[in-house]
Amino acid sequence: MFEPPLTGFSYSFTDDGFYEVAYYRAASNPQQPSCPKGIIQWQHGKYNKASNGSLVLNPIEVDGRQLMSDPCTYTNSVYTRYHQQEIFKHYEVLVNPYDKATRLNLYGWDGAPMNPMYLAYRPPQMLPTQTLNPTATASGTQPSGSSKSRRDLAGDDDGLVQEALNRHALVKQRESTNADRLWWLGVGMTALGGVGYFCF
Repeated sequence: MFEPPLTGFSYSFTDDGFYEVAYYRAASNPQQPSCPKGIIQWQHGKYNKASNGSLVLNPIEVDGRQLMSDPCTYTNSVYTRYHQQEIFKHYEVLVNPYDKATRLNLYGWDGAPMNPMYLAYRPPQMLPTQTLNPTATASGTQPSGSSKSRRDLAGDDDGLVQEALNRHALVKQRESTNADRLWWLGVGMTALGGVGYFCF
């Protein structure tokens, strides 16, 4: 599992009651700035809308995963099972007045607002909604008579470049500003201002 380039979180919901959530958090270490920690969490399951307006997310216990990176404590990242029910006191789906994008506002169990999220895909791009790792118990014992083969990290793309995952995104990223061009524009404007100051 590879850490993404940026931290953040994502929630996906289907109309028929399934959800998927992914978190990537980084934690600084003020005592040893060269030893930051990172954590990736993923789980999926079913959600329920309660009569009081709250949202309850019930994960599939055997499928959730957590990857914790602590380079100054462990040589390798720690990969474990993870499941945590989530309760949101309420939620809002609205259109953002600035850019007209569909926005989801979630409020934690205590009513504290989370960062707003914007719709990227309709329908959502999620892994299958049924159990991905069927086991007899949540501890992870295999059902009798089953076998699993190791999956290769390289995949089966035979060296071909795969399409970007966000190729169907509703909200596209803007091109980044060219810093060199911006610097030369600043130099030119400063020179033009200096000439104008001495001439006028």
